Amino acid sequence: MPSARCNRRISAQSSTLITPSASPPRGQYSLGARGSVFRRHRHAYLRRSGLVLAHCTVDRLMRTLGLAGVVRGRRVRTTIPAKDGTRASDLLNRNFTTAAPNTVWVADFTYVRTWAGSVYVAFIVDVFAQRIVSWNAASTRTTDLVLTWLRMGRWDRTRHGLVLPDGLIHHHDAGSQYTALRFTEHLGLESMAPSIGSVGDAYDSCLMESIIGHGKTECIRSGPFVKGPLKTVSDVEYSIMAWLDWYNTRWLHSSLGNIPPAEFEAAHYDQITASRSEAQPV
Repeated sequence: MPSARCNRRISAQSSTLITPSASPPRGQYSLGARGSVFRRHRHAYLRRSGLVLAHCTVDRLMRTLGLAGVVRGRRVRTTIPAKDGTRASDLLNRNFTTAAPNTVWVADFTYVRTWAGSVYVAFIVDVFAQRIVSWNAASTRTTDLVLTWLRMGRWDRTRHGLVLPDGLIHHHDAGSQYTALRFTEHLGLESMAPSIGSVGDAYDSCLMESIIGHGKTECIRSGPFVKGPLKTVSDVEYSIMAWLDWYNTRWLHSSLGNIPPAEFEAAHYDQITASRSEAQPV
């Protein structure tokens, strides 16, 4: 059984790791210092840092330090179905799993209040590792809002040497931006397959609902990614950029075995490269 002195030393090390730093260096973000995550994520982070602690110990340390996970609030409705829009069928049927990256993308956008007015933020997520592929922010929710970040997502994937296969499923809701002729034509030109969930059913896009809710909780409301009041589109963009880097590279996903999305995706490609090397004759 550990001595009292040993327990105090472990508690001090753990407190240092999970306590937000007062002023992290500019451009530097520590997982322990960023994100108002819950006990489960703090516990996973400590284990990755080399400290094996019980859940109750993390609970006690968080209570002592006054730390608690933030609570999500109400979500403003942004999806307005087009009355005369042509809708594609639902190709996922609430199955948000896939065997490889760049086979299924899900997309949605949300509403953010600023001093200058409304700002709309759109995201694309690769279902395989739940990695945010691209995002875009604008003061209007026109077709350009979702079309721009679709182009950005394809550009980001191809610039890293990845090939997007024909028939990549792009799943979204029944909003008028997605059923617009410009958007559907662009999907056809990119050889992507559109997929639309049913109207008024959040479960048909539950993956995006969860990620957007997490993002708004962490980087839109008061938290470690918000340096002050959100006055303009630029303030929202700076906040999201900081959170997105943390989410893709340091957020420990329980569904991925407590591995960040970027790390999980990289491991997949490393496994493919190793398999090809073994298959080549000497």
